[in-house]
Amino acid sequence: MTKPIDFYFDFSSPYAYLMARDLTHLAQRQGRDLVWRPILLGAIFKQTGRTPPIDGSARGAYLRHDIERTARRKGLRLNWPAEFPFSSVTAARAFYWLNQSSPKRAQHLAAALMDAIWIEGRALNDPDVLNEVARRLDVDVEAMNQAVQDPDIKALLKQEMDHAMSQQVFGSPWVVVDGEPFWGNDRLDDIQHWLQTGGF
Repeated sequence: MTKPIDFYFDFSSPYAYLMARDLTHLAQRQGRDLVWRPILLGAIFKQTGRTPPIDGSARGAYLRHDIERTARRKGLRLNWPAEFPFSSVTAARAFYWLNQSSPKRAQHLAAALMDAIWIEGRALNDPDVLNEVARRLDVDVEAMNQAVQDPDIKALLKQEMDHAMSQQVFGSPWVVVDGEPFWGNDRLDDIQHWLQTGGF
């Protein structure tokens, strides 16, 4: 029995958006389940002493250019949210709440939220964005809004964050295949080769 592939990502990560569809299709072709695991890069940066890579520096300008170039190569639409970076903590809580009852619906919510952010250019700072996307998928918005304030759901997200950091996750996207970690949207070919060969 093959193990699932773990996909760690922050909703605010454009590189995670650029990888998500291809990784989903790759997992399907290889007969592997894909487990989506939202994380909070801000918490990881605080823990590790790192700073967000997309800032006002030359590095930040290059990364924006690279992200836009990669989107064009992949044929993906890309619109930067007016507010960037933004907090994704509420969306992550909503995901893990829904994931308890239906992992598949939670994945659909995550994918739809990524589209709202990176195609429609909407930031999750606005709670109406999460609510609107959830309604499109027939998610009980009232129950969701109560759940994201529930101490148990907050604790569940913290537990997931503790697990991610115990796995040495420090960026997004971060993919783990059979215990082997791969960081970055540009690791897709390596992931495919690993899946096809059983390791190298």
